[in-house]
Amino acid sequence: MEKMIKNALKLAKADYAEVRVHEGVSTGITYVGKELEGIGEKSSFGGCVRALVNGGWGFVAFNDIEHLPKYIEMACEQAKFVGKNKSQLSPIPILNDHTKTTVVNDPAEISLKEKQSLCDKYNTIILSSKQIQTSNVRYLDSHGTVFFANTEGSFIVQETIFCGISLLAMARDGMNVQQAYHSVGDLRGYNNVLKMEQECEKVAKRAVDQLSAKPVNGGKYTVIIDPKLCGVFVHEAFGHLSEADFVYENAQLREIMVLGKRFGSDALSIVDDGTLVGEAGYNKYDSEGTPTQKTYLIKNGILTNRLHSRETAAKMNEKPTGNARAISYGNEPIVRMTNTFMEPRNDTFEKMLSEVDDGIYAIGALGGQTNMEMFTFSAEEAYMIRNGQLKERVRDVVLTGNVFETLMNIDAIGNDLEIYGGMGGCGKGGQSPLRVSDGGPHVRIRNVVIGGR
Repeated sequence: MEKMIKNALKLAKADYAEVRVHEGVSTGITYVGKELEGIGEKSSFGGCVRALVNGGWGFVAFNDIEHLPKYIEMACEQAKFVGKNKSQLSPIPILNDHTKTTVVNDPAEISLKEKQSLCDKYNTIILSSKQIQTSNVRYLDSHGTVFFANTEGSFIVQETIFCGISLLAMARDGMNVQQAYHSVGDLRGYNNVLKMEQECEKVAKRAVDQLSAKPVNGGKYTVIIDPKLCGVFVHEAFGHLSEADFVYENAQLREIMVLGKRFGSDALSIVDDGTLVGEAGYNKYDSEGTPTQKTYLIKNGILTNRLHSRETAAKMNEKPTGNARAISYGNEPIVRMTNTFMEPRNDTFEKMLSEVDDGIYAIGALGGQTNMEMFTFSAEEAYMIRNGQLKERVRDVVLTGNVFETLMNIDAIGNDLEIYGGMGGCGKGGQSPLRVSDGGPHVRIRNVVIGGR
């Protein structure tokens, strides 16, 4: 493979060219209600060529590597058609490396029947509650190897093993329908999905308990968000604004996202770290062969960095961060997050809670959307806080606001960092789901607008 790719790249008539070849196998199992909706194993093989000529990119995807020289020629010809400026790529080291993944319990060594039996057991537990109307249990594992080479002389082989499962319960009482969800997924192997019987029971119980929750009264509250919702907020509301391709192409955002600007108190630090071995967003190298790293987006309240590909780093006169990622061989690398989280500080959840007279404790996220700096997130479950204590359960809790104002309104950051992977992944530019992790500690925020009935 190495010799074939390197010989073909010698034919590239371009300022720069690279080849990625992906091969892999995966297993998927899905239960919906009592029915086994899908089960199967599949393998895939394919690759792509990307060429840069006078600032213009050409891209060709393929499934038959024996015609690689032809595809390199095609990509170079495409690039010539669109190239009109100087090619800009930030320099990176020339690397030759083969990274192998080892896990304690490899899902490839587990039979399809055993995986199906596990999913069936979890699904049966969820459906055993009388008020559960339906369920969804989805299992996925994948083994992938990516070969990367470029005209600068790098040749990198990366192997990954992903394994995860998602559990959903939907409860109903007349017209009142509520749901609860739990998901795990990362690069730690098959043990990741074992011994989840209690989680199945919890998911079913949460969905049923939500039926008796009263709709929250809308207004402004002091809100404590749990580590999972903190991670979703950091990723969706702030992380995407830190992706340099988005910043570079948006004049309004460039005026806002000025390095050195204060975005929060000295206690606030937000990190993207692709080097966290085992987490869902881990890679030793990104899809351009750039080593991943720990990047402080906000450090001690100050906007410090943004996430880059080689091209955005060169155009913005900054350093590459190893965040150019492609979801498959059929896609070009774009700037993406890896493992993004808010760093913990010294406050305890109990102390945060004790200092709130009238507020809301919001847990998890069912969904949300962002538009530039504005965000809307729906909490999976929530409780009222009265005189420093958790009280009645409430539902329909929707957090809305401006991300920059919200960051400035954080007045307590917990000591209980948690990072979550999962089956959902991240979507951007038509590439979804990309494996990522996000997280943080418990965080207290003043003056949060809560939409309710």
